Amino acid sequence: MEPDKMDVFELELQQELRPRPAPPELKRRILERRRQQRVIEIRRRNVLWQRLAAAFVLAAILGGGFVWRHEQQRRRSEEARQQVLTALEITHRALQDARAQMVEINNSMNQ
Repeated sequence: MEPDKMDVFELELQQELRPRPAPPELKRRILERRRQQRVIEIRRRNVLWQRLAAAFVLAAILGGGFVWRHEQQRRRSEEARQQVLTALEITHRALQDARAQMVEINNSMNQ
């Protein structure tokens, strides 16, 4: 560069690098931005906790549903078992009665 251009460049550079006062609204804008970021972070945490709580409630509902269904199936199985046992008892009595009648008929025929 030529000496004159160099001097002009240095002067411009010095002017640009010279300390300047901050704009009057800068501090307010910085504090406002920091406050907004805190609000956003708090909302994110709240959303996270809400999602965790919802997942917990959903898991509890599903788990309760499975337990209830299992208990209901167990009750039905027990009822079916009791019905089968009752049917077997009735059948056993009917067979005993039939056997007793056959023995009685057989005895009356042999006399």
